[in-house]
Parts: sequence; C-alpha cells; structure tokens
Amino acid sequence: MGVEIERKFLVRDMPDLSKYPVRLIEQAYLNYSPAIRIRHDQSDTAEKYELTYKGSGIYAHQEDNLPIDAATYQHLLEKHDGSIIRKKRYMIPVGKYTAELDVFEGDLSGLVFLEVEFPTEEEERRFIAPSWFGEDVTSTGLYSNARLAKSGLPYKNV
Repeated sequence: MGVEIERKFLVRDMPDLSKYPVRLIEQAYLNYSPAIRIRHDQSDTAEKYELTYKGSGIYAHQEDNLPIDAATYQHLLEKHDGSIIRKKRYMIPVGKYTAELDVFEGDLSGLVFLEVEFPTEEEERRFIAPSWFGEDVTSTGLYSNARLAKSGLPYKNV
C-alpha cells in the first residue's frame, strides 16, 4: 500500500512542451467511492496497464497500483462509468520535483493543469510554486480525474 501526496495547479504561462518527455494516457473509472481506475500509459519507450485503488483525502491519500495486461484492460474498459479520459502528460523538472502537466483531449479538450507529487506532507506544505504555475486548485476537488470523468469540465472552465 502506498500514499500519494500531491498538489494540483492550473497553468498561468504554458512552457514550451516540445522540450519535455510526453506520455499518452487513457483512463477510466469503474467506481468513484472508493475510486477504482484503469489506465493505459504509453511513452516512446514503455507501455503499461494498471488497475488503481485511490482512497479519500485531498492532499494525501492511499493509492495502490496493480499491473494488468492489455486484454484485462480492454475487458474492464467495457465496464467503465462516466467518460474515458484521454490526455498527454508532459514531465517537467521543477527543482527536485517533477511537474506532470496534463493536456486533455476529447470531452475535456482545452483543460490543462499540472500535478506535483511529494515524498512527505511536510515537503508538500513547504513547496513554493514557480511563477508559471497558476492557481492551486488542490483543495477544490474540481480537478480530480475521477470528478472529471464523472461530471465533465468544472464550472471554472479554462
């Protein structure tokens, strides 16, 4: 069992994304409370499929990822609830951390935000976002992927 500690931000000034590695992600939810997600994650060098359990919590929550194969992913995808999320994820170094900048496609086209994960809650609290980051939207819950799959774009449309 693992704990994910993260913050989410809108983007004030879009960086030049051509300089950063990108992954293509497709994910869908089988359940929302607790959140049970399946994901296909593909980069130039790797491809993986996962089943994920996410516990409740805003800044920190339990997250357990289990590998699955492509056939299992496709079988479970037929059982998803809500929208399938498709996005490009850019991995951008920010000091000793990595900002994961997501550019959404399909129903969520136009939405862009980023997440930064931390090893401890203390580091999360001390983190000072660079000036190109926008509003910290972590506590709103509006930008959780589960919420986006269930309800679509938040009212604070970008």
